[in-house]
Amino acid sequence: MSTSAPSNPRAANVRFDMDCLIVELVDGRVIHVPVEWFPTLRDATEEQRAGWRLIGHGLGIHWEALDEDLSVRGLLVSERAAA
Repeated sequence: MSTSAPSNPRAANVRFDMDCLIVELVDGRVIHVPVEWFPTLRDATEEQRAGWRLIGHGLGIHWEALDEDLSVRGLLVSERAAA
């Protein structure tokens, strides 16, 4: 039985709360990331934030109106988290 996390984590859903970007993964994990880390998303309207779509079968998230892309792996292995 393997207990390691998948090497290519994939998003299933994206939402926001007051201060966080929340990404639900297909394996059941949920990532909470401060929206402050992403000024484009921080400054976006609710409508713009809601305009996301998954890319690469969930490997990334894209906001067309904001020209913003985030990788799920990058959210998990963020340099900011190590600081």
